[in-house]
Amino acid sequence: MAERIKNFFTAIILIAVMLTLQMCSSGKTESDLSGESIIPRPVEIISAGDLFTLKTGTVIYVQDGSDELMRIGEYLADLLRPSTGFELPVRPAAKEPRSGAIWLTLAGTDRDTGEEGYELLITRRLVKLAANSPAGIFRGLQTIRQILPPAVEMKAKQEGPWYIPAGTIVDYPDYPYRGAMLDVSRHFFGVEDVKRFTDFLAYYKMNILHLHLSDDQGWRIEIKSWPNLAIHGGSTQVGGGEGGYYTQEQYTEIVQYARERYIDIVPEIDMPGHTNAALASYPELNCDGKARELYTGTQVGFSTLCTSKEITYKFVDDVVREIAALTPGAWFHIGGDESHVTKIEDYIPFINRVQDIVLSHGKKVIGWDEIALSELRPGSVAQHWADVENAQKAVGQGAKILMSPARKAYLDMKYDKSTKLGLRWAGLIEVDTGYDWDPATITPGIGKENIIGVESPLWSETVTNMEEIEFMVFPRLPGYAEIGWTPKALRSWDEYKVRLARHGERFEAMGINFYRSPLVPWTDK
Repeated sequence: MAERIKNFFTAIILIAVMLTLQMCSSGKTESDLSGESIIPRPVEIISAGDLFTLKTGTVIYVQDGSDELMRIGEYLADLLRPSTGFELPVRPAAKEPRSGAIWLTLAGTDRDTGEEGYELLITRRLVKLAANSPAGIFRGLQTIRQILPPAVEMKAKQEGPWYIPAGTIVDYPDYPYRGAMLDVSRHFFGVEDVKRFTDFLAYYKMNILHLHLSDDQGWRIEIKSWPNLAIHGGSTQVGGGEGGYYTQEQYTEIVQYARERYIDIVPEIDMPGHTNAALASYPELNCDGKARELYTGTQVGFSTLCTSKEITYKFVDDVVREIAALTPGAWFHIGGDESHVTKIEDYIPFINRVQDIVLSHGKKVIGWDEIALSELRPGSVAQHWADVENAQKAVGQGAKILMSPARKAYLDMKYDKSTKLGLRWAGLIEVDTGYDWDPATITPGIGKENIIGVESPLWSETVTNMEEIEFMVFPRLPGYAEIGWTPKALRSWDEYKVRLARHGERFEAMGINFYRSPLVPWTDK
């Protein structure tokens, strides 16, 4: 009897071992899609408790007849090939494949996900990504990246396995404008740096890159009708370094790189203040007709175009015309901030006229919130950074607001008193301070109906290279992306910091230099 009982339990153990081995060999492991650390947090996640396994024979199929989808499919394959070592061929298909594939389709979804939303259905046999537009497909790919293991971001072959948790994600953005600004004027950053910055935005589903292209310390884009702007005005930077500028061909390369990631470039030419580089390049832009000396300090508010001269408006028209022709996005940023030496009676008609110039070249106007002192044209947007009254004046004129409150959203502010880089005039912005605010309630009199979106600016007085950019941007950027994408009701700091902590491994895999905030329970240490 004892021997029979012993044999029975031995058989039970053997069966359990065989089932475990079978589950392992079939790629099964614990799976919970709803527990994945996706940033921005999706609108809806339903876990199915199963797994899709990316493996040697996996094929990426795209809906037949779309060259754009083929390009997006290749983008995904190019991201996954180095770390997985898989061939991952990209092929067109007339209908949904049966199994062992990733399927990208514009057949749409059962939900109203808009132009940038998507529906992701993952089963053991198929990963199906559906959207109404290629932009939605591209946003959904970032989610696929984030639910694969962090090692998928490595540039050398890793061991795997490459599991994708099964379930359904339905997702779409809360605000249409979700961006960051890079100041290339105080310190100049080359084309490859701008591309890397663009990839950071793409990874977190942002859709705007605002480039601050001119300031007192440097003019950073070639203007063929005014060549000395770049040659002389772009020759230096803060601290007296070499400076630099983008040729129109290089700028076009940046624009195209961003558009392939469904990101629009918003070019900014700041005026009438922050213009010393232009005033040093062309004496006729000064009321006294004398060229200014190049400037390499960090003070603001001391420069102004001569608003009474007609040549000034020819200059503005030529600059806007050339840049607008190179920029397919909807927006042109005219600056307008901190023009302290421009008399208000000169500032208002100048901003009014510049708005008309921008409109004449087929672009819509964005300016810092001071432009609300003028008569805002229909469609003009005020970027709220400092003055609540200015933002309220803009709303009173029927204008929309782009939210960039310096005390919450400025990426150049120090994290704490010990941070070596950055400034602190707007306050210290730890990761929780940067995340835990609502654009629709932060400013009295400005509700969600008045806001087009959120932008986090990185001014570069103290930032000189890509490693320093990364340190100031990460880990705050993902939070700003989530503020713009995820409804407020689904956001909380206590839950978000856990998801953010798991992105530390992704930052490491992507080679990002980031600030290890003590407020975040990092898991990659």
